[in-house]
Amino acid sequence: MRIVVKVGTSTLTHGTGRINIRRIEKLCKILSDIKNAGNELILVSSGAIGMGVGKLNMETKPEDMPTKQAAAAIGQCELMYLYDKLFREYNHIVAQMLITGLDFSNEESHRNFQSTLNRLLELNAIPIINENDTIATQEISVGDNDTMGAIVAINAGADLLIILSDIDGLYTDDPHDNPDAQLIDTVFSITPEIANLAGNKGSELATGGMITKIHAAEMSMEAGIDMIIANGSHPELLYKILDGEKVGTKFIGRKKA
Repeated sequence: MRIVVKVGTSTLTHGTGRINIRRIEKLCKILSDIKNAGNELILVSSGAIGMGVGKLNMETKPEDMPTKQAAAAIGQCELMYLYDKLFREYNHIVAQMLITGLDFSNEESHRNFQSTLNRLLELNAIPIINENDTIATQEISVGDNDTMGAIVAINAGADLLIILSDIDGLYTDDPHDNPDAQLIDTVFSITPEIANLAGNKGSELATGGMITKIHAAEMSMEAGIDMIIANGSHPELLYKILDGEKVGTKFIGRKKA
């Protein structure tokens, strides 16, 4: 299988913005094992700004663009150092790809992105993709890595997109406010009712939330790609997903005739 795994800031860091060492080590070990089983793996990783905020000892995520971009520049170094170190322990090579929305709207850049991505997979490397937050502006930004995950999955011709977040999946109501909220295990289409369940943005250091995940699901489903939202606090759930067990919320891609 060709699998795209999107990892959110909340999975990689503590609330302080500092790295969650135990979790990221476990994640990289499990992803390495999944790759060892013969799967092709692409990682879309958030966390650069969050890690930069933590490294700079800022109390909150900055609001102004220059400081956000500075934090991203600092945090991206930390992020890739960690991935390189941890995946290397299991004899896997990682490759960094930093992109913006322009790389998909410009025909030549789009073609180069696909060519490079496919060649990295042929070379048995793990592409690690993030938005180039150090230069992205509102006009050229994809905006969030859930959408980025869907775009990458579509461009890569992936079989499955897995979004690891700080929630088990899509619920009938906000589970933080309503203890009777029920997890929806399967979604066959994005109806207005499903879209309305999305609620608001997620954690303070993140850029998405359930709204962006529903948008990513809609894009993936339209392209015939299944997407699963699962809790990144438990990376071992990836094994269950690949074993075909019910985990989180699965959005069923519309298969072409």
